Amino acid sequence: MGKRDGFREYKREGHRYEPVEKRIQNYGEFLIPLSKESVEHQGARCMDCGTPFCHPNCPLHNIMPDFNDHVYHGKWEEALKSLLSTNNFPEFTGRVCPAPCEYGCVLGIIEKPVAIKNIELAIIERAFEEGRMKQHVPAFRTGKKVAVIGSGPSGLALAAQLNKAGHNVTVYERADRIGGLLQYGIPNFKLGKDIVDRRVKLMEAEGVKFVTNANVGVNVSATSLKKDFDAVALACGATIPRDLAIPGRDAKGIHFAMEFLAQNNKRVAGDAIPKDMEILVTGKHVLVIGGGDTGSDCVGTSIRQKAASVKQIELLPKPPETRTEETAWPVYPGPRMFSTSSSQEEGCAREWSVLSKEFLKDAKGNVSGAKYVKLNWVSPSKFEEIPGTEAVCKADVVFLAMGFLYTDPKGLIEELGIQKDERGNVKTGADYQTSVKGIFSAGDMRRGQSLVVWAISEGRECAREIDKFLMGSSRLESKDKTAINSLP
Repeated sequence: MGKRDGFREYKREGHRYEPVEKRIQNYGEFLIPLSKESVEHQGARCMDCGTPFCHPNCPLHNIMPDFNDHVYHGKWEEALKSLLSTNNFPEFTGRVCPAPCEYGCVLGIIEKPVAIKNIELAIIERAFEEGRMKQHVPAFRTGKKVAVIGSGPSGLALAAQLNKAGHNVTVYERADRIGGLLQYGIPNFKLGKDIVDRRVKLMEAEGVKFVTNANVGVNVSATSLKKDFDAVALACGATIPRDLAIPGRDAKGIHFAMEFLAQNNKRVAGDAIPKDMEILVTGKHVLVIGGGDTGSDCVGTSIRQKAASVKQIELLPKPPETRTEETAWPVYPGPRMFSTSSSQEEGCAREWSVLSKEFLKDAKGNVSGAKYVKLNWVSPSKFEEIPGTEAVCKADVVFLAMGFLYTDPKGLIEELGIQKDERGNVKTGADYQTSVKGIFSAGDMRRGQSLVVWAISEGRECAREIDKFLMGSSRLESKDKTAINSLP
């Protein structure tokens, strides 16, 4: 816990943002960090709750009461050790995690919860600033080689843990930069790529090898990797986006969200984008279909590209603004409770209970708008169209941000002959091993589209299973047990 009755003495204080009119002029991060003293006051708010529901609410089972208490007492080194014992990349989760831990905070029943996410970010960033995040090369090597395919949060967690166990790890990434979703899916204003590159460089110094432009199953043989390595871990994410098969879908100017976001991140990084492939919305009317995080990222990016207008529509009804019986404490409500992202605050019209019916085209075949109708949801899984509510939304560009289905079954999966489950994800046992011995899978590729924090958790758990497969047992930490940090 923090300070006795600290929650009464100090009010919750989170990171502030730069003013909208300033931050939308560039793609830089716009968080204004708290002072050291303020963060320590926030740690003091952690109460002696007896059963800390924040802990099981976190997919990583971070030990929040411990690092909150350490921060309150000014023991930042101890706080860092506690945090890193369960989370490889707090600098990522401290920026993009929706903080399910805070929804389980016992203080949250009567007050605003402890600002756990902000404390987490402060701990890791302070450690980097003070030079305490140094390379830790394993004291011994097992002689075993592991290939990790995919360098998103799950793949990076896999690599970090397996390297920690002393194995020789090589990460293969099909893109030209390491990071997967962290590099090309999340906009720079939410997660600066210098933050990703900083971690990758540290992992390289610790012995992890990275290979880019390596699309396993296409320009790199999956069969050869299986032969050359003692184990192979698949962490390729959920890469097939959900489409919208309605009349007019073939109109020019309709794009999957990730095409837009990845290209803009490349542009921000200084890459030249061929003119015939550019997706720019400057001066255009933008329609984003899909109300989740990816859609929100399209909103923020469109605003920074100086779109004429941005509208976001969602099939589901507008969620309640407070908890319901379905989302009662300590449940993490996710999209079942209303929220407004920083991007939506920047200037975005939003509508719920909207069914897209048809895309309209101009004489040149470019999208010019979308016909839609309002819905009445008669049950959580059944809706009916409301007569007389048909409307047209003007749109020069449309982004489809309706989530992802599964990993592309072609190439890698086909070549290795791996079984899939009924949803199209890679099928594994409880040990994360696929139908092919020695080949494992973790993250969105295995569990379906999810949060970054879940991807890291999956990578850590999968690494432990691979270590057991190679060595017969494992000293790597498991979220189901107290973190032991027994490795040198």
